[in-house]
Amino acid sequence: MVLAVLLAWPVPILLAGAKWPPRAPGLALALWQSIALAGGVSMIGSLLVFGLIPFGATPVSALGALAGHVVAGTLPAGATLAGVMALCLALILATHLLLNLSATFIRAERQRRRHHTLIGLLSDPLPFDTEGTRVIDHAAPIAYCLPGGTRSATVLSRGLLHLLDADQLRGVVAHERAHLRQQHHVVLLAFKSWHSALPWFPIANRAENAVALLVEMMADDQARLAVDDRTLARAIALVGTAHLAEVSGTQSPLAAAGGFDDASSSDLVGPRVSRLLGDVPGLSPAARTLVLSATVVLVVLPLALLLTT
Repeated sequence: MVLAVLLAWPVPILLAGAKWPPRAPGLALALWQSIALAGGVSMIGSLLVFGLIPFGATPVSALGALAGHVVAGTLPAGATLAGVMALCLALILATHLLLNLSATFIRAERQRRRHHTLIGLLSDPLPFDTEGTRVIDHAAPIAYCLPGGTRSATVLSRGLLHLLDADQLRGVVAHERAHLRQQHHVVLLAFKSWHSALPWFPIANRAENAVALLVEMMADDQARLAVDDRTLARAIALVGTAHLAEVSGTQSPLAAAGGFDDASSSDLVGPRVSRLLGDVPGLSPAARTLVLSATVVLVVLPLALLLTT
């Protein structure tokens, strides 16, 4: 229970306010994932452990005894209303989280399929490009990636092609393709599912926002291999400024249908540009080892506590 409380509030608050994640966005993302996973397991596990006390000495043996009592329609001596409610709550919470996760991914897959159909009808391939880059006829500067298994696409608008020079465009395309290679949409959907399942839980919102920025920084790091930092920062700033300057609300219907990159958000543009222009150093080997160790411990500890309680 103590671990569940720590992972539900102080630990995510501390990580959300930490200054080091831009120095190692990949490690920070792994740590956020371990916090979310360990928090869910420890929250459900603590309810299970409390409810299973009358059924056996260990959770494993108690689960077997619980199954027998459910089949027989009986309760063991010492069973209380609070314990039964804890078991019911654990089952309801686990089911709610899993169903919400499944529904989020199913909806996203349907949206991607419709989006791919629209892209095929309303876009043209980028000349001299062989990696699935498509161009839509829209004045606003738009760039996003569209995952899809064997038919992933990078979508650009004509407005973007007119706004950026060749080097800046190469950086933007490298950024979007990094999203596709690293499957960032899967991570984003998982945290979106967590937030939608627990909308009243403020940490879920903080986690979703933090993860959205981290995956952008990870894609930026891949784009930095193609262009220099100043060129990439200028491209990000130009696209972000162009979007913020729009007052007519003319967003591309294709982008609204399920794009996975939101480079126009001021919450994402400012930190990314500052990071690229500020020459942010990487974490020291000792700090990286500490973060990696914490990530592994958070994944293993809740399961170990459940099995040994």
